[in-house]
Formats: sequence, C-alpha cells, structure tokens
Amino acid sequence: MRPGVPADPSGPPPRTDPEAATRPDPPRGDARPRWDAAAEPLLADGLLRAVRSTSAYGGVLYLHSADRRSLAVAAVVGIPLSLLEPFRRIAVAAPLPVADSYRGGRTIVLADADDTMRRYPRLAVGLPYAHASATTPVTAGDRTFGVIAVFWPAGGGHPPAATRRQLRTAGNRLATGLLPYGDRVGGEGPPVVVPLPVPGGDGIRLGFLDWDLADNRLTVDERLREILGTGPFDGRGAALLDRLVPEDVAPLREAVRQAARQGRPFTHRVRLRDPGGGTRQLDLSGHPVPDSARLVVAVADVTAAEAATAAVERLRDGVFALDPDGRLGYVNRSAEMLLHATRADLVGRRPWDVLAWLTDPAYEDRYRSAMLSQQPTAFLARRPPGHWLAFSLYPDAHGLTGRIVPAAPSEDTTLPEAPPPTPASLGSVYHLLQLASALTEAVTVREVAEAVVDQILPGFGGQELALYLARGGRMHLVTESGYPEGFLDPFEGTPIRARLPGTEVFTTGAPIFFESARELSAAYPGIPRDEMAAWAFLPLIASGHPVGSLILGFDRPRPFTAEDRSVLTALGGLIAQALERARLYDAESAVARGLQQALLPHRLPAVPGLDITARYLPGTRGMDIGGDWYDVLPTPDGGVVLIIGDVEGHSVKAAALMGQLRSAVRAFASGDDPVETVARRTNHLLVDLDAGLLASCCLLRLHPATRTLRAVRAGHPPPLLREADGRTTALDLDGGPLLGIDHGVDFPATETRLPPGATLVLYTDGLVESATATIAEGIDRLRTALAHATAPALEPLADFLLGQARHDAHRADDIAVLIARLAGTGS
Repeated sequence: MRPGVPADPSGPPPRTDPEAATRPDPPRGDARPRWDAAAEPLLADGLLRAVRSTSAYGGVLYLHSADRRSLAVAAVVGIPLSLLEPFRRIAVAAPLPVADSYRGGRTIVLADADDTMRRYPRLAVGLPYAHASATTPVTAGDRTFGVIAVFWPAGGGHPPAATRRQLRTAGNRLATGLLPYGDRVGGEGPPVVVPLPVPGGDGIRLGFLDWDLADNRLTVDERLREILGTGPFDGRGAALLDRLVPEDVAPLREAVRQAARQGRPFTHRVRLRDPGGGTRQLDLSGHPVPDSARLVVAVADVTAAEAATAAVERLRDGVFALDPDGRLGYVNRSAEMLLHATRADLVGRRPWDVLAWLTDPAYEDRYRSAMLSQQPTAFLARRPPGHWLAFSLYPDAHGLTGRIVPAAPSEDTTLPEAPPPTPASLGSVYHLLQLASALTEAVTVREVAEAVVDQILPGFGGQELALYLARGGRMHLVTESGYPEGFLDPFEGTPIRARLPGTEVFTTGAPIFFESARELSAAYPGIPRDEMAAWAFLPLIASGHPVGSLILGFDRPRPFTAEDRSVLTALGGLIAQALERARLYDAESAVARGLQQALLPHRLPAVPGLDITARYLPGTRGMDIGGDWYDVLPTPDGGVVLIIGDVEGHSVKAAALMGQLRSAVRAFASGDDPVETVARRTNHLLVDLDAGLLASCCLLRLHPATRTLRAVRAGHPPPLLREADGRTTALDLDGGPLLGIDHGVDFPATETRLPPGATLVLYTDGLVESATATIAEGIDRLRTALAHATAPALEPLADFLLGQARHDAHRADDIAVLIARLAGTGS
C-alpha cells in the first residue's frame, strides 16, 4: 500500500492538535514498492539488446507494478524520457499497445501514424508523431514481468518477421534473467536511462600517463602511445618534452612543479609537433599522488574537436546542438547573434524555457516530432520586434543538430507572432488531451473514476487521489487510490458545510493548493493527515453547479506554478462534466434494466425428470435495452415447452415487443397445439402488429418421461445437445424464416428422441457472434466448450459457457442462455 494523501476532503470535524502547525514534520523514507536496484544492469542490457537486434533507434521497457494494475517505465534508450511523460505509467486495462501486449501475451506492430490512429487513437493523441513501433511481452514460462517497445522511423512498413522474432527473443531472454528476482522487480523506481554507445569520429582521443618527478620517468598507456605516435617509449620525461613545440616546454615544467609543490590539480594546454610538420592540441589535466613525487595526468588530443568547433564558429549560419532531452549543449557565435542570447544563458537549458518568443508549444512540438520520427523538420519563428528566423532540425538517437538562418515569412505563415506569455507546456496539454480522450470512452461513473485514477496520478506525479460526489447535502467517496487503509473511513458522509478543504472547495467553487504540510496545518489546525507533503483540492463544477471535489496528494513539498493551477482546474471541469453524464447514464440504465428484468421470468418452474437453469446478461455498452428472452412452460400432459427468442434491435420498443411475443407464445403453447402451429400463429401476430421489427425464436416441446422432442426453429441458432458421455453436436433442426416477414410462411418441425442424461443448451446470437468470427465459427467454439466442460451441475455449467462474455466490458449485444438436462446417468 502506498502512503496516502491529505486528510480527506469530506469528513467529520477535524481532530484538534494545537501543536500541529508548529511541530516539524517527522522524517520518513519512501514506502512505495521499488524494483530491486541490483536488477537495473540486467534491465539496461536487455533493453539495449532488443534495440540493437531489431535495428531500432530507441526503446522503452515497462515493468508491472506491485499490484499488477499498472505498468511503469523501468528503462529507456534512444528516446527522451520527457517525450514519454504522458505514458510513464499505464493502466493494465488501458486501450494502448503496451497494455494489450502485456494482457494478451502477443507482439503488436504499428506501421505508421495512420495505423496508430486507426487502432490506438489514445496513443496517437499523446504521441502525435510519425513513427513505427513494435511491442512484445517480457515473458518466461507463465510469468510476465512487463513489456518492451522499440521504435523505428516511419515509412519502412511493417518490420520483417525475422525482426519480430528477434524482439520476442530479446523479451524472453530478459524475462529469464529476471526470474531469480521474482516479485522484487514489481513496483516502481526511477527509470534507468541507458546511454547509447557513442558513435565514432567524436574528435577526442584520451590517454593517461604516470609521471614520477623524482627521476623524471613516465609510464604511459596504450592510447597515449597512439596519440604521441612515438612507437616504443623509453619512459624518459625528456622523450615527451622533446616532441612539444619548444616554447610550450618551460610553461609545462612550471605548471607541473607548482602542482607537485602545492599538492593541487593542474590543467595545461600544449602543442605536440606532428611528423608532417603540423601540430596537435593536447589538453593535460593532472593531480598529484599523496605522499609521493608522482603525478597522474590525463592527456586529451582535442585537435579534431578544436578544428570542428573553429569551422562551425566561422559559419555565418547559426548552429546549435540539443541533447535528447532538448537541452542546448552547444551554440556557435552566429547562433548567439541570431537568437540575441549568450552561451551562458543558453547552454544547459531548453530553448523554449529561455527565449520568451519560443515558448509557444508549437516550437517544442517540432523538437518532439523530430526526435520521435527521426526525420528532419523545419519551421519559422518570429524574434521580436520583427525578425523572422528559419530553423532546420536534424535528429538522431543521440540528439539533434539545428541550423538557423534569417528568413522572410511566407504569406501563409500561420505561427503566432506573439505567443502567449505563460502557455501550458506540451506535457500538460497532453495530459488534458489524454484525460479528455479517456473520459469520452467512459460511460458509467465507475469507468469515469477509473479513467481519472489512471490519468491524473501518473500525469502529475501524485501518490494519492480521492474523488467525492455530493448527494443529499453530504460528500460521498466515489474512488480513491494510494491512501492508507481506513484513512478515509471517518470522512464518509461529511456534511458539505464542514470546515475542511475538500468541502470548502465544493461550496466556494475555488481550488485550494498547499505546497507543504506546514501550510495545510496552518490553514486547518489539527486536520488529520498522513505522510503526504503537498495537496491540491479541486472543485468539480459542471454547467455552473458544483457536483463534488477531487483531492490530489504528493509525497514531497511541491510548488504549484500558475500553469499547474490552471491545468488542474481545467481537469476538474472535464471530470465534472463526465461525472454528470455518467450519473445520468447510470440512472437511466438502472430504469431500463429494471424494465427488461421485469419482462423475464422471475423463477423457473419445477419439471419432473428435468433440471433447468437460465442466464441473462445485458449488453455492457449503450443505454438501450435488448429483446432477448427465454421462457419455460409446463404442459398438462407432463411435458414442457422450452422457448428462447430475440427481437432485433436494442431499444425500449424492442423490449416492449419482446414482452408481447413472450405473452403470446405462452398463450399459444399452453394447449396441445404442435410447436409449428405456435410458431405460425406467433408470426401472424407479429406481422399484424406492424412493429417494423423481426424476431427469431426456437421452440421445443419435450416430454421428459419418453425423452421425445419436437422442435421448430425460426431464424434462430440451433440448440446444442450434449450426451451423457460428453459427445456434443448441434441439433439438426429444419429451419424456417424469421418471424414477422410474411403471413404465408410455414415453419417445419423436427422430431427426435433424446438419450438419457442428455443436456440441451438454447442460446441467443450474442453468445456466439463477434467481430472476429462468423456465427458458424462461434457455434462451433461453443460446442467445443460444452463438450469439454467438466462441471457436473447446471449452475456452474451455465457460468462456464458464458465464460469471457461475463467479463467483457465492451460487449454490445445481450445474451440469453437456457439449459435443460434429462434425468439419467452421466453428466
């Protein structure tokens, strides 16, 4: 359990502690689960191996949290960690390729931006840049630790099968290495940023020497021998000094003597004479060895680097370099002049953090696009008062080189001339977009609450969240995350007028921010609190009316910038609107489901010689209700009529028509009429009602004593028959058309005799129809499942046959199942 947040918003009157405002906060450690630091080299090596083996430019390793409800970034290579901010932590249930790969144990490939937008729109919102990717689980045996995702520039199409195999192999190899760590790799911790190998041609060579001043002897390493180019080295100090430009010898001797005498480090630059007649620049950095007359000296040949720098400095164009995180590592003199800023102001900082005219998110977005797509890009920007500059960006996995030249704007220039003074950062914008995207998919209050927890905490680095809604003048908890067990219990049902920050933001409509525990204690003396150190209390306002409050807690003191406050307040508005919509849905859905349930049998009759059970599952998407129904009607001769049907469509009209048909079939089947006559009369009724809807139906008249069955099927899937020995088939029944098409149709009947202990399964098409398979394939899967079922009783058998459908949160169709078993031996 992670530590909690603040005292809950809505609770009983606070306990009084007069010393709380002045007592120093007790020290505490980080109690959140963290992965074993000893595994970090293994994580780094495994991710780097996956990137190299697939020729990707970068990759990300996610590991599951301790509770296995989310995936957190554990290692990253070749991709700026800041680009992953919206996806540093991902819910396992999220509709994203990382989560799908973890849940399904499969490799997911996205070929380009269009493929991403079509299959994973929420990912496209957070990373709207052209790139290709592949995601594979880190799995060994039955243990899945997480997921590896690798990235390529867009345009290459789907990676070959061999590349996908190499990625899976890398994932399996890493998982095998993690097996000895077990649960110690669950949890979270600072991501490991894996450095890419430095490319060749960096212009700097480095060697070392040990200089014994007592006898003027030198010990050099192999790299320094290469730099000096002297061949076999006799160890004499004079052999080195003789290679230097003569005027550099005396200053070097003096620098060395001063360092040895004063016991301090020294740096010095000398020129090494080249056999070809030129010179090379050597930078020496040394320090004395304590209690000896020796110096250890690092010797760097910077000739090529100096020449490259001088060449770039002579250019009239501005040139700069960004590291993968967007920070400036170098600017030449021309860039200083064009940007109107000095190197001291620029180096080590992001351009959009330093230059006010580059703070518009559009400019930062160009850097992000270049880094993730690994494609050059260009844009125009206006430096006040009216100077237009053309920027060109050239990325690779190690960073980005930029070029700046003066330019006149084209007539269709759309970039703003005066960016807002305090624009929201792209990370904040993406958090808003991510939450908005998640909330559009959330239908119920529970789904809204889950989306809030999944997006808000990782997006803002919070550790605790509590969401309250007002009802009947009191605050009621909807969801929480991160609080110590039982901490929020005393606050349930707190009156909205109580003096607590969570209730006061509700009544005033204004957010409250506390940047430290001292601020909270000073404003609300004695308020109960846990180990959190900063809080944001946000009102949830929909259509101008408060509906609840949201509390975020942070485990360290945190300054809330103007941007933080505006973004968090905007998030509160999004959440409030979604909650109001979801509450309306839940209310209407409850009414609709109640109506539908009222139209179905409340209990099934007892029939001698026959065990019967039934199940009904409403669709989980949309507020309409369906027309699936089932019924069991005993007959005077000791038999029974089993009925299952489905009115097309999902609406109140479909449910009402279902109720009429059920009543009609019960009336028609209560006598001795054969089932084909019942079907014909029901069809006439539906045609006469002129409802504009069709219906399917299956009617079976069964005599348990004789095991005789007479059945008719009107456009409905065939029942399944499982014999006592487990052999299972679809009943071969003559089929008639759907009900409601025309008066003049007949419905042929089929008569058969069932074996002892036979089990009949009647169902509607919602159980066997899916977007990925035909109804025939679905029926065959259901038949196989029934044949292999081991449940001896009907109740667990019914639950088993419903299987995955019971847990499918995106199932559109209703499902009805009716199961009957004849007495006899076998199961």
